[in-house]
Amino acid sequence: MDSLVRRWSLSIEQRSAKVCCNNEFVMKRIKLSIKWFLGTLLSGVLLVGCAESPSSEAAEATKWQAQNGEPTTVKAVKELNVSPSDSLSKTIDTLVRKELSRFGIDYLTGKFEPAAHKDFIEIAKVHASRPGMYLRKDAYEAFRQMFEAAEKDGVRLIIKSATRNFEAQKAIWEGKWIGSRLLEGGVNAAKQYPDPKERALKILEWSSMPGTSRHHWGTDIDMNAFVNEYFETGVGLKVYQWLEANAASYGFCQPYTPKGEKRPYGYNEEKWHWSYLPVSIQLISEARSTLKDDAISGFKGAQVAPSIGVIEKYVLGISEKCL
Repeated sequence: MDSLVRRWSLSIEQRSAKVCCNNEFVMKRIKLSIKWFLGTLLSGVLLVGCAESPSSEAAEATKWQAQNGEPTTVKAVKELNVSPSDSLSKTIDTLVRKELSRFGIDYLTGKFEPAAHKDFIEIAKVHASRPGMYLRKDAYEAFRQMFEAAEKDGVRLIIKSATRNFEAQKAIWEGKWIGSRLLEGGVNAAKQYPDPKERALKILEWSSMPGTSRHHWGTDIDMNAFVNEYFETGVGLKVYQWLEANAASYGFCQPYTPKGEKRPYGYNEEKWHWSYLPVSIQLISEARSTLKDDAISGFKGAQVAPSIGVIEKYVLGISEKCL
């Protein structure tokens, strides 16, 4: 029995890293889940290299779950009914892949109602420019802590936009597509850009195609203003400098930095757009393996997505700090 525990314990990090590409947040969930499993399965046996008993491992996993939600891998263990005779590599690989696919295609593409989703909460008035906006609970708690720290430094953060599901993004996109919603500079895209691909590329400078927006995920927020110029002088500059110096401490990163050699594709720079990395990095990983250009559909102009390469250039075309 001791050799079984040793074999399983020493293989967790190596095999998990191979499957999930060294995603620290996901790795922690996976390790705790497997420790929970070992502690449950091998009651009364100490994990090798650990001074804690299996019951302590279960307690550690329970504490983690209270803060971050029950790892899907715990549910997977229960569902798989794995036993000591099962293949180590098969079991760990199955658990890791379960964890990496914990969201699903409907979540990735915003086909759900945030107000009715158990992982979401309405943003309080003190933090929002308007009522009725929602975020994931974990992202909102991180923002709340960042908000309080910023206030102590004389910086006021206000959420201007948060979660937008598929239908909300469709309204924005199609408004620009048909010309009822003007582009920057008062341009009517329908009249100015009759070619569908050219029109889509122009809209994509600032707006996502429905089903591909990070705002679907409940991890991303727009703060204070929707123009970069605001963040370049005065109060706005102070806000941006504070975010650059401190946002990472609360788990936030800026996905859309200036385009250049390191980020040649994607949306224009958005100094106002920040993402809660501990969850969005998991969603990016799932998007990379799940989303396909030819599956983008359900709105005007969707047919040009494959010729543009929307997933590679826009969904994945973000700052390396957010990958």
